[in-house]
Amino acid sequence: MKGIEGFRTITRLTIILGLAAAAGLAYARQGVASAGSDVLASGDIRVQGPGVRPELFFACDLRTDELESFFSDAAIVANLKELNAGVGLAIQDFSPTRAQLVRRLNQAGIPVVAWMVLQWQQGVYMNAQNEPEAAARFAAFQSWTRAYGLQWSAVGLDIEPNVEDFAGIRNHKLHLAATLLRRSFDAERVRRAREAYAELIRTVHSEGYPVETYQLNFLADERKVHTTVLERLFGIVDVKPDQEVLMIYSSFNHAAGGAVVWSYGQEAQAIAIGSTAGSGDPAIDANFGPLNWDEFSRDLIIASHFSRVVGVYNLQGCVRQGFMERLKTLDWSQSVTISASSIRRVAHFRHAVETVLWLVSRLPYLLAVVLAMIALLIWRRRAKKRKSAATV
Repeated sequence: MKGIEGFRTITRLTIILGLAAAAGLAYARQGVASAGSDVLASGDIRVQGPGVRPELFFACDLRTDELESFFSDAAIVANLKELNAGVGLAIQDFSPTRAQLVRRLNQAGIPVVAWMVLQWQQGVYMNAQNEPEAAARFAAFQSWTRAYGLQWSAVGLDIEPNVEDFAGIRNHKLHLAATLLRRSFDAERVRRAREAYAELIRTVHSEGYPVETYQLNFLADERKVHTTVLERLFGIVDVKPDQEVLMIYSSFNHAAGGAVVWSYGQEAQAIAIGSTAGSGDPAIDANFGPLNWDEFSRDLIIASHFSRVVGVYNLQGCVRQGFMERLKTLDWSQSVTISASSIRRVAHFRHAVETVLWLVSRLPYLLAVVLAMIALLIWRRRAKKRKSAATV
């Protein structure tokens, strides 16, 4: 559900692929015109709030040694209860301390979603590279749940690229490029991953839990142009849960603001907004700093226009900035205005992403055509030379 590294990685590689494909960009734009980005607005858009508070879920991914201290503040649980909000708790370990927190939330009547993540060496997020580890993780989770008598409102699968791919961007660019090239032709990997995660979802259902998936918003662009580029390259898996949550974080682009939520929200079943907390890296936070209250409340109104369930990344950021108290008095019937310029900015960005995805998905065919034309040109030149030699 965090999504920060996944967003940055795919954005960066999308730009790289776009530059590589620049020669065919004009042609590709014509090809995806019917499936491209949203129609540009002629003016500002006013979004009316739903009038009632949506079902809010706050993601919490604190380490075990931080959980006890954080939730020692009784106001946190009290505010969650007053807001009728739930918690998406990252299952980073199966410790007694984490189990005790879940029990406390259960006793307070606060819904808790088991946000499933893997160990760092397994890639953290669930994807096409770690299907067996994901299944084993759920089995261990279920044993832990039974041992402590824990209750969950749902199980959430965080489907994002492997963290090793993120490290590859910085440390092993040539190796990463070779890996991505190999994956681009591996359609079997997509099929295998979809089947594996569909089976995992069936297993979770058999234990009585609804299933949520947390997906990067780029998946909506991929579906729009009917490709599997992101699945093949980055290992994300387009699988059908009970509820899919698109992670639409305007903190990645403060200038575009609510237009990001507006654009992608129209294609989302449920929405998670963020981030309300910094990453801890000053270099990252300089460009992708946390949302302030005005940005946060704006995104909430827009998201709740499309979805009755809105996730927030993250709880600790909301507590630190004093958002929980202010949410109690938020006017959910207010309207939010999104400027035409920000809508155009997001539309252009999505159009570029969709163009690159469309073009990359057809690169093998384009390369085949180019090679065929080169072969034809060579054959014609040789034939011409043979004809000239024969006349002499």
